[in-house]
This record gives sequence, C-alpha cells and structure tokens, in this order.
Amino acid sequence: MGLNIKDIIPRKEIEISDLKDKLVFVDAYNMLYQFLSTIRQPDGTPLMDNKHRVTSHLSGIFYRNTNLLSEGIKMVYVFDGIPPDLKAGTNRTRSEIKDIAKSKYEEAKQEEDIEAMRRYSSQMVRLNDERIRESKELLEAMGIGVVQAPGEGEAEAAFLSRVKPSYGVVSQDYDSLLFGATNLIRNLGLARKRKTMSGWIEIKPELIELNRVLNLLEINLDQLICIGILVGTDYNPRGIPGIGQKRALELVKKYKQPVLIFQSVEEQMMSMPEEDRFEWSEIFELFHKPKTVNPDIKFNKVNEDEIKRILVHDHDFSEERVDKQLEKLHELKEQKKQKALGDWI
Repeated sequence: MGLNIKDIIPRKEIEISDLKDKLVFVDAYNMLYQFLSTIRQPDGTPLMDNKHRVTSHLSGIFYRNTNLLSEGIKMVYVFDGIPPDLKAGTNRTRSEIKDIAKSKYEEAKQEEDIEAMRRYSSQMVRLNDERIRESKELLEAMGIGVVQAPGEGEAEAAFLSRVKPSYGVVSQDYDSLLFGATNLIRNLGLARKRKTMSGWIEIKPELIELNRVLNLLEINLDQLICIGILVGTDYNPRGIPGIGQKRALELVKKYKQPVLIFQSVEEQMMSMPEEDRFEWSEIFELFHKPKTVNPDIKFNKVNEDEIKRILVHDHDFSEERVDKQLEKLHELKEQKKQKALGDWI
C-alpha cells in the first residue's frame, strides 16, 4: 500500500557524504516503521528487553542516527498528528493486513519456517503511543529536532522543506513529492548492506529532485498530484482500475487540467464498486492545502545521562555498546560545536 509511481520518477544514487552539513526533515512514522520491520532476529522476532518490550525502534534511532550525525547530517523528525477522515479506510485495511500477517506468522512458527516467519513478522509492525513517546524522548536526548505535525507528518515535512533552509525530506514513500517536498531522500534509514539470494548488495541513498521530476515528465505539481490520485494514494488506495503509472502520465499530459483529466475517466470511476469510489477534488485539496504549522525548531544538547537512562536502565541495552556510540557523539561535539539555531533555521 502507498503511492506507487516509482517507474516514472527519475532518481540518482548519492553518497552519505553528499548530505554533510545539510538539514533534512525525516518522516518519523515512516522511519520508525523501517526500524521496527527490519531490525529483527533471523526468525523475525523483534529486539526486546528483559520485560519483552520491543526495542527495535530504539536501536534504529540510536545506532543508525548516531552514524548519520557522525556524517554531519542535521535531522528533524516530524511526527504525524490527526489523519484526515479520508485516510480512515486505509488505516482499517492496514490493520486487517497486520491481523492476517499475524495469523500466517503463527502458522509459519508451528511449521518452523524461519523465512516465512521473518517475512510475515515484518508485516505485523504497529506503532503505539508508548513507542512514539519514548522515540521522541530518545531523539531529543540525542540532540535531534522533533516536530509534532497537526496532520500528516509527510505533509508537514514537505512544507518545512520549502520554508526552512533545508535539503529535503527523508522517507521511503513518494507521497512527499505530491505535498511539494523540494527533494526526497530514500534509503537513508536502511542498513548499508542487504542480503539477497545472490549475495550481499550495497544500499545507497537515492535523491529525487522535485523540479527535475516535473521538468523531465513535462508536467506541473498539480498534474503530479493527479497522477497520484489516478494510480492510488492513501486516500483512495485502489486508484482507478486499469490505469497504471505510464497511462496516468499520458492522461495528465493530454488533458492537462485536473477537471478535464478526471472527466476523461469518469466512466471508469462510476463503474467501480461503490466502496472504492472517491471524490477526486477532495483528495486533490488534501495534497494541495494540507494542515501544517511553521514552528520554531529546537536542537537540544546531547544528554548522555538521559540516553543511558532510556536505553541501559529502562530497556537493558548493553552499557558498553552504548558508551562506544556515545563516544562518537562526544567526538562530534568536540570537533564541531553545535551551530546556533539561527544558522540552520
């Protein structure tokens, strides 16, 4: 589920070093789901503390973000607020998918099918209030900025990427482009290497530049939003049957104006099951004018005591391993004093 326009979107691989001294806004939920779904044991079991509380998200926040901070990347995590009503159906569907995955995981567990257990376990990920709260606490203790969005986190991140002197948005999803993100950086939160059937492959960050996308596709942002609606967004997950990415691009280039674009597919829309039909103009408005705020952003000093309280004392992380990572943050602080807020925002 999620916006699928990857086949028509130009991108380029970049090095982590290309992001040195740059400020990026991170789609927090997207990143935390990555950590929760990928940082696991071989059988899919998430990392847990002695009380069997999941800690995969905290491990990702601490270890992977420490490495990114060491590369000189400045980060602000943007958390979701209240989702639009139109997203309720998508959230219900996602919950149902997780329930199905849980059932299949239990079957695989009985059959001792390790590969299937890992596959289904990654589909069972849920973010609850407790995990969100402790994620924010750890991020702030590490000196990483935190912003609470009034609505969609990726919409807020995209908005901030335009109004603050930043490099763009970090997310795996393409929705940020429809919200007008200046640049989209993918793969930043993933492990640097991934095991495949043919061996280990290197995973590099990808850069997608909105202006380059629009110029090469010869469309404007409104038309890109229309492409998203045609193929399916979180607000209309099924899109319009029979219309894929390339066909959607052809339609918007032919009819140009949103009203004319959707008039051209009105018959197909009316033939859809009633529960899948949608009012395109409502979805268009959500992308065009989402709820956003322009807050002052605070970067705290690194609080080593708070980091150790959260990780070592509350969640049984290895104190030795945590101390080694804290040395990196300490060295970073000594090498380059944290810039004043005005230098970044």
